[in-house]
Amino acid sequence: MSTSVWSGAGQRIYMQEVGTRDGLQNEAIFVPTEEKIRLVNALSKSGLAKIEVTAFVSPKAIPALRDAEQVLREITREPGVVYSALVPNVRGAERAVESRADELNLVMSASESHNLSNLRMTRAQSFAGLSELVKAVHATGVHINVSLSCAFGCPMEGDVSAEEVMAWCRRYIEELGATGVTLCDTTGMAYPTQVAQWVRQFKSNWPSTELTLHFHNTRGMGLANVLASIDVGADRFDASFGGIGGCPYAPGASGNVCTEEVVHALDLMGYNTGVDLDKLLEAASFLPDLIGHDVPSQILKAGKRLDLHPCQVG
Repeated sequence: MSTSVWSGAGQRIYMQEVGTRDGLQNEAIFVPTEEKIRLVNALSKSGLAKIEVTAFVSPKAIPALRDAEQVLREITREPGVVYSALVPNVRGAERAVESRADELNLVMSASESHNLSNLRMTRAQSFAGLSELVKAVHATGVHINVSLSCAFGCPMEGDVSAEEVMAWCRRYIEELGATGVTLCDTTGMAYPTQVAQWVRQFKSNWPSTELTLHFHNTRGMGLANVLASIDVGADRFDASFGGIGGCPYAPGASGNVCTEEVVHALDLMGYNTGVDLDKLLEAASFLPDLIGHDVPSQILKAGKRLDLHPCQVG
């Protein structure tokens, strides 16, 4: 690994928050609409580059996000922040556009098994559906990002080859006209040398396309994967405040990489995340009471590195 990993030298890294979607959708409790809006507003003030606010999915499938329209319409939008929404189909995309989403995030899996488990469709059927979705909203000019789940491995099939991942990326960019692609470590199977290889290949093939890395910390390698990605040119990362999230199709899976932990580490290493860590921690501090349990974030528990304590003598 090159020395660039140890000295950020002011390099810009874009942090993209997914906790209000990827995190809250996994919670058994329904977080009230006004509290979701409060969370997004607090996150907006922290300097994040993008916030995936919600998902326009069936309320029966994900009741925790049944208030998607109201949340996206009533948040206070900060200049420079991109407000994104996950959409599974044409109707969801239309609802998101009507609710003023800046970007639509489309999802399918790199593996057939996970796509069938998660979306109840083959990959070919998913791609056909995404194509129809893009055609339906093309005239609106809304940005399209495609997230490829299980890009670093499938919990049912095992390894997914770089060639297969890049083939799907090519179709998203060249056939769908996606402005961005997210490679997702949905169940925490990625490891640093693999991540570096995938990023190098993507950057070599599509240097002008926005690439995001979406890591989970299921096996404790989340931050290592972030650093390995940065070392080969990646600069955009999804993360979840409090470290909440997970995947229902990966037994024992923990949440996404924790936004405040990544920001804390990168700030100390000299990278420019643009994020006010204190404001981010304040937003994360609301979570335990709202969702009814502790969250994985170590920074929220222990504080920042130089949050000092009084000396106890005797």
